Amino acid sequence: MQTYQVNILNPKAAKLLQNLADLNLISITQTSEDGFLKSINKLRTKAADNPPSLEDITKEVETLRAKRYGKNTG
Repeated sequence: MQTYQVNILNPKAAKLLQNLADLNLISITQTSEDGFLKSINKLRTKAADNPPSLEDITKEVETLRAKRYGKNTG
């Protein structure tokens, strides 16, 4: 069985999907809110209140690069 996520843009498409379900060709299950998307939105909200500066981002990138390539920072 394959699963797809379908975003319905036109109400006529919902009717067509329902017809396919009535013929037992597909099953329709309404999903709850996407947990991943919820987490991302939460992070974006927090970041909007206190966004990192370019200096902070550069420092973090340089630290991770040094770690990755085995260089000492200091």
